[in-house]
Amino acid sequence: MLQKSRNGKGRSVLVAGGAGFVGSHLCDALLSRGDRVLCVDSFITGSVTNVQPLANHPQFRLIEADICDLRSIDEPVDQIYNLACAASPPQYQADPVHTMMTCVAGTGNLLALAEYHNASFLQASTSEVYGDPAEHPQREDYRGNVSCTGPRACYDEGKRAAEALCFDLVRAGRVDARVARIFNTYGPRMQPHDGRIISNLLVQAITGKPLTIYGSGQQTRSFCFVSDLVAGLMALMNVTPNPQGPVNLGNPGEFTINQLAEMVHAMVPTAARIAYHPLPQDDPQRRRPDISKAKDLLGWEPRVPLAEGLRQTAAWFIATLGTQPVSGKRRAPPSARTRRSNVSIGV
Repeated sequence: MLQKSRNGKGRSVLVAGGAGFVGSHLCDALLSRGDRVLCVDSFITGSVTNVQPLANHPQFRLIEADICDLRSIDEPVDQIYNLACAASPPQYQADPVHTMMTCVAGTGNLLALAEYHNASFLQASTSEVYGDPAEHPQREDYRGNVSCTGPRACYDEGKRAAEALCFDLVRAGRVDARVARIFNTYGPRMQPHDGRIISNLLVQAITGKPLTIYGSGQQTRSFCFVSDLVAGLMALMNVTPNPQGPVNLGNPGEFTINQLAEMVHAMVPTAARIAYHPLPQDDPQRRRPDISKAKDLLGWEPRVPLAEGLRQTAAWFIATLGTQPVSGKRRAPPSARTRRSNVSIGV
C-alpha cells in the first residue's frame, strides 16, 4: 500500500545515491511533486554540484553516508529509492569489492530501514543482469548469460544478489519492494569522464579529441533519456498492486555504436578522427529492452528521441566544460567498410 507522510503534506522519500546522475534528477522530480527528500550519498561517484541548487530548499536534506554503513534514519520515511552504486565499468571496476558490498550489504541495510519504517522500496537494478544476452530483445523472464567470475561480475552479480534480497523479503511479506532493470541512460549531469559511451563521444567531440570506439562498432545499445527514466521509476514505485517481479525500464530504440558516433559527428563540429580499440572483456554485443511489462503495468514508455536527448546532453557538456566545440572542417563518419570498433557502456 502506498504510504502518506506523517504530516499529510506529501511523502518523506529517501534517495540513496541522490547526488548522482539519475539520483539528482529524481530528487528534483520528487521535490516538484511536493515530497520531502532525504538525499543520501557517499560522494564516491556522486557530485555536490548536482544537488547544490537544492541546498536551501526547505524540503531537502543532504546526508553524507555510505549505505554500507547506514543503520538508521532519525525521521519517518515513506519511500526508499536505492540508486547508490557506481554504474559505469571504469567506476565500478575501480573498487570491485566495494561495488559488490554496496549491492549486497548496502541494499540489505536499506531494506532493513524500509522494513523498520514500513516504507515502500525501489531497487535500481540493471540490464547488466542479462549479461551478454542470447535472447533479444531482453524480457524480464530471461535469466541472462552472465560471467560470475569476470571483471564485470562485481556489478552484474552484485545487482542480481540485490534483486534476490528484494524478492525474498517480498515473498516473506516484510517489505513492499519493487525492482527496476534500468537500461542505458543518458542526459545532463553525466560525469564527463565516467566511461559511458555517450559521455565519451560527446566530450571527445566537443574537445576535439579522437572519438574512442571499442570493438567492431556493431554492438548495439538502447539509450533512454534521464527524464523518461525518472518518470518510469516513480511510476513503478507508486503502482498498485506490487508487480511482484522485475520491470525493464529503457528505450527500445536500438542503435549500433557506429550509428551513435555518426549522430555525434553530425551534431558536434569536430575534426577528430575515430580511434579504434579492443573490445573489453564480457562487453555485451546486443542490448535492447522489451518494455511490454512497463507499458501494461505502468502505462509508461519513453518519449524523448535520441537526437533530441543528445542535443540537450551536448549543450549541457558544453556549458559544464566551459568550452565551445572545436571548430574546423568536419570529418565524415567512417564508412561501413572501414569501421572496426565501438564503445563499452554502463547503465
